[in-house]
Formats: sequence, structure tokens, C-alpha cells
Amino acid sequence: MTSDIRGRSATEIADSVRALIERSRLRAGDALPPVRSLADELGVNRNTVVAAYRQLTQAGVVVTRGRGGTRVAELSPVAQEGFAADSVLRDVGTGNPDPDLIPDIAPALASMAGRPVLYGEPVIDPALEGWARDWMSDGLAAEDLRLTITSGAADAVERLLAQALTRDDAVALEDPCFLTSIHTVRIGGYRPVPVPVDDEGMTVTGLRAALEQGVRAVVHTPRAQNPTGASLSAGRAALLRDVLRDHPYVLVIEDDHFSMLSQQPFHSLISPDHRRWALVRSVSKFLGPDMCLAVTASDPETAERLAMRLTPGTTWVSHLLQRLTHALVTDAATAASIRRAGAHYAARNEAFLARLRAHGLDADAGDGLNLWIPLPVPARAVSEQLMRRGWLARPGDEFVLAGDEPSHRLRLTVHDLDDAAAGQLAADLAAAVAAARGRARVREVG
Repeated sequence: MTSDIRGRSATEIADSVRALIERSRLRAGDALPPVRSLADELGVNRNTVVAAYRQLTQAGVVVTRGRGGTRVAELSPVAQEGFAADSVLRDVGTGNPDPDLIPDIAPALASMAGRPVLYGEPVIDPALEGWARDWMSDGLAAEDLRLTITSGAADAVERLLAQALTRDDAVALEDPCFLTSIHTVRIGGYRPVPVPVDDEGMTVTGLRAALEQGVRAVVHTPRAQNPTGASLSAGRAALLRDVLRDHPYVLVIEDDHFSMLSQQPFHSLISPDHRRWALVRSVSKFLGPDMCLAVTASDPETAERLAMRLTPGTTWVSHLLQRLTHALVTDAATAASIRRAGAHYAARNEAFLARLRAHGLDADAGDGLNLWIPLPVPARAVSEQLMRRGWLARPGDEFVLAGDEPSHRLRLTVHDLDDAAAGQLAADLAAAVAAARGRARVREVG
């Protein structure tokens, strides 16, 4: 099989392996040649083959099993946000907003009428641009701000990374990390560098270590970090800005996904003298996931490059959607309903934690739609016990980037449970922890 792989550079070798897989000449479970033998066969440096295998590993094409070598990965579904398909269990891991708290768009639709938009016209609706400039400027110290509209935050982050990075470039990601960010980096073929997150956001030592490893971009969440619920404190933001001061050309992407719903103040990593930056705010959490629109504020060069990334495909986001967004966010009744929704999420999460504490499980409420519950036993064992009791939850392992130890965290979405269901889930979670503990003791004795 060694002679079937071709290439002189890491990218060429990786592409050759991909082609063999696509043509079914390599199948799931097949072993790739050892690094030394492939390097000798191709007449290249061993580091070139190592880099090629790393690209394939980061893209999920192959897996490395130590002495078991490098093998073609099995095709398996990856974790995604949203409802689990084909499950009869009560799903408490969706990460979804409450549909009853999403504003009704019907009254705003009547205000959207206007002349058609043609090719070559400004890509941002003038009314939305005026409102968005004030929205994005609030709390941001950057002086020269340009706006771009994309089809949601994930679309913006993917295009921002693509305009700044090449395959195998390093990207600093929060650990634990938002699932979509993990997928975006993996599919792009970038190298994720985990930065631990605590109650105040990214850690200073973690970011410093990532920068020392040569990351070209940093993706972080200033508020309601998913899954932990952590928000950046003013003190931590200042320390992180100091760390970034010597790296002004590292692209800093802030995904402020919870924005209008957040119960915490906004603190930014972006200082006035940072040269490559972008702040992304989508409307999906408060206007609904189907409102695929995000506003990105960035430095002029990043904005220009981002616009170039839009030109090969969707040159602009529908002006009908832009007008609808503007009509909703400037409506006083809608603004009030968004504030009520944010307060509701916070209150329901805190009420559930009070129920948990009554069962002897202590946890703190962060910000956001979800809860990040610490457990005395591995989360997967608890989630399995919850399934037997009719609940589907997300173990923290799905969100972790670094380390081989099992996660002791569970991410729950409970804000849409009524009091009876919330009480039952809290009791069942306590029972699931006890059952998982009991099974662990039996294994230890055995």
C-alpha cells in the first residue's frame, strides 16, 4: 500500500491519502504506513509525513492509536447542537432557546415592503447598518470599525478563519469548547490549541501558552461561554489584553452569541491598538435559530478579506431578512420581550440548581441557556443512568479538547421544563449519580 501514496509536501501526501479513501482503496480501519517507511519510500523528511498525518488526524480522516499505528477513521456521527434525532427520551441537552420566548415576527413582516435589491448594490441594508453600528460599538474600544453581515455566527467564524489561516495553522480554542467551533476548526484542517476556561473566562496562563505555540487566531466567548456559562470579568479581560499586546496581528474573534439575553456586562479582549480582530453577534438566540443573520464588526483589513470570502458564494444576506431583523430589534415591545426572556433563562436555571442542592448536588449558575453540572463520578456513567430514567443529557466529554480523563461534567438545558419536570429531573439526576457510584464500587471490589 505504501507505493499507492504519493506526494512531496505534507499537503500533497494528505490529499493522496484522502483520494485513496474516496476511491475505497483505503477503508475504515486500514493502517497507514509507518512514518519512517513512508518517508523512505517517498524520499521526504520524516517530519513531512508527520505533518501530513497530523493534517489528516485534525480533519478526522485518520486516528492515531499509539503502538497500533495510524488508521483510517470509522465514519461516525459527531455531536451537534439541537434535538437528538429518533429518541423517545426527554432531551435535556438541546442547547435551544425556548420557542415560546422567541418574538412573533408576524407584526414586523408588514413593515418590510420595499423595492427589490439588485446586483451591485450595497450589501448591508442602510437601516440595519445604522442600528448595528451603535450595537456593535457599545463596549468595544476599537477606533476604526467596519461592519459585515453573514448568515449566522458560525458562518462568520468559518469565513474569518479561512481568510486568515491555511491548513495546519494553530487556533486557540476554549476548553471545554462550543461544539460548532470544534467542528469548524476540524473541517478547516486547522490545529486546535486548547486554552482552559474557569469562572472568569479564558485563563491567562492558557492564552500565554497558546501564543507561545504560535497560534494565528484566538476564538473566545466573552459572555455565557458554551458549555460552562462563564463570562469574562473586567479584571481577567485586562490581563488577557496585556498578554495579547505583544501579538497585535493574531486574529482575535469574539463570539458574543448571547448578547442581548446576557445578564452579564460585556468585556472585550480587543484593545484599541490590536490590528486583527472581529466581534461577532448573531440574532439566533433571541430572535430564533431560523433567523440566520449575524453582524461582524472588525478592523478594515479583516472586513475587506471577509467580504472577499463572501463573493464566491452568497454575496450578501437577504435584505428581506435584514429588514425583518431591523424591524424586530428596533421595536420596543420586542426589546422588552427579549429582556424578559433573558431574565427567565437565568431564573429557571437558578431554580433548578436550588432543587439539585436539595438533593446534595452543588453547582453554580453561569450565564446562558445551559447549566454545567459538576459530578462526583464520570459524566457518561451518569448520562447512561439518566437514559434508564427517561432523560437524554450531554456528557461533558463531547466538549473537551485536551486530556484523556473522562469528564465529570454534564451539560443540561432545563429552562423549558415546568416545575414538576424540573423536580423529577433533579431527583433522577441524584439517583443516577448514586447508581453510578454504586456500580463504580462494585467494579473496584471485583
